[in-house]
Amino acid sequence: MAAAAEPTRLSDDMQALGRAAVAAADRLRHATTAEKNAALIAAARELRKRKADVLAANSDDMSGARTAGLSPALLDRLELGEARVETMAHGLEDVAALADPIGTVLARWVRPNGLAIERVRVPLGVIAIIYESRPNVTADAGALALKSGNAAILRGGSESERSSRAIHACLVAGAESAGLPAAAIQLLPTQDRAAVGYLLANMAEYIDVVVPRGGKSLIERVQREARVPVIGHLEGNCHVYVDRDADPEMAKRIVLNAKMRRTGVCGAAETLLVDRAAAATQLEPLVKMLLDAHCEVRGDAPTRAVDPRVRGAIEKDWLTEYLDAIIAVRVVDGVDEAIAHIARYSSAHTESIVTANAATAEKFLREVDSAIVLHNASTQFADGGEFGMGAEIGISTDKFHARGPVGVEQLTSYKYLVRGSGQIRS
Repeated sequence: MAAAAEPTRLSDDMQALGRAAVAAADRLRHATTAEKNAALIAAARELRKRKADVLAANSDDMSGARTAGLSPALLDRLELGEARVETMAHGLEDVAALADPIGTVLARWVRPNGLAIERVRVPLGVIAIIYESRPNVTADAGALALKSGNAAILRGGSESERSSRAIHACLVAGAESAGLPAAAIQLLPTQDRAAVGYLLANMAEYIDVVVPRGGKSLIERVQREARVPVIGHLEGNCHVYVDRDADPEMAKRIVLNAKMRRTGVCGAAETLLVDRAAAATQLEPLVKMLLDAHCEVRGDAPTRAVDPRVRGAIEKDWLTEYLDAIIAVRVVDGVDEAIAHIARYSSAHTESIVTANAATAEKFLREVDSAIVLHNASTQFADGGEFGMGAEIGISTDKFHARGPVGVEQLTSYKYLVRGSGQIRS
């Protein structure tokens, strides 16, 4: 555990960080698209050039995480490898290729008195992003903030500190090579938990919004302590509902991918709902497939009856984001009961229906009130990159300001430009 910083020194460091971020945000607000893109492309180049350094730092983080007893799911989130480093570099280039949202005219109209009004997209300002485990968030968050004209203050988890610093160095090098300030993307100077508390409670004059990405305890702490607006990323308690009109082979492919492709991501399915009208033909093959894939199944009475390996589900299972090779399975009476189950237990993140019935699908899409609702597709598509957004900071389960994948457009606000010719108000 990092040693606690001396209070006065911590305050001085954090205040200096905030002032630098505000100055950088002012520069970024007026940065050209060419400057921002050049910074991101240069950062991708630096990431590839320094790949050995990044992987060495990640290896040290992985060793520490294993010693600390992190779960397999968290270790999977933490580990990079050459392919993931290349994915990060591609992600930076993908963000560079996106349209620049800043300055976009969202609407324009002329009033009867001749006033011409425009609503124009602008940056938020300074964004603090607090995240756990995944060092790739350092690249994604920094890139999205910079492309949207915002300064970023990043705080990754202690388990990924070395990896995050190695990645951050590439982002800074990219920004500086394009003539943008190094403080455009900053890391908190310490892993002391007091620094997060100070940021949330004492830096409202510098920070415009906080984006937490991590477990429930982190989200709740940020929402409780923050003195600035929060874009929340709550748990991914995601559901797949297999309807009576589902194609059996499609259902198997989707369910297996939704659960087992990567169990530690927020878009992994945690509950499988099967229509009672299809249970005789669908339930047993789906359950056995999951069990044979080394996924623990916790089910209700009908589910337990199809295989002795199924464990009994309790109320807590319907509420749990496992982030592991575990899934809860329940038989429901059609789409209405599936929707009711999701409304009661879901974290409003991502849900999917598998069905060939267009009317049933549209009912599910219309009535399920989650950030992402899919038809005949895996919940693991809950990802900004898969949505064509280049990358994401997280999946917001809020309904205010941003919902779903948080990309460049979601990190902006707008202002009104009003042009007159001498009008005065009577």
